[in-house]
Amino acid sequence: MAPSRMTRSASSSANGLDSGALIAAEKQNRQFWVIWAAAMKREARVTVPSAVVAQTWRGNSPVIARLLNVCDVEVLDEDIAKRVGTLLAKGRGASDLVDAAVVVGAAQRGDTIVTSDPSDIGRLLEAAGGGVAILAV
Repeated sequence: MAPSRMTRSASSSANGLDSGALIAAEKQNRQFWVIWAAAMKREARVTVPSAVVAQTWRGNSPVIARLLNVCDVEVLDEDIAKRVGTLLAKGRGASDLVDAAVVVGAAQRGDTIVTSDPSDIGRLLEAAGGGVAILAV
């Protein structure tokens, strides 16, 4: 059983999930579940931006619901929204608001990004100044 939000250590390494990571979980992608198991074992914080929830939630996924029960859902407030917009202006050819929200939050927290689209996330990370690892699923 996965730990609750309250029992995870805030000082352990952390992961940020994009929409593709949640979809990979739902499709029982082996690589996602290996990454997830390792994160839970080390009691890592796992963050999902609220924009990712909006993009993936259709009201009928027990897998995503279980994951979100353990994750910290990051609210897209005005400050974050402005940083996302600024990143999109810098990211040549990047236009995905949700990917940009993942990158902005992960860069701020120092999270590793778990994604099914490392090329798009990589372009945004480059525009943001890098410094964040990517794990592909």
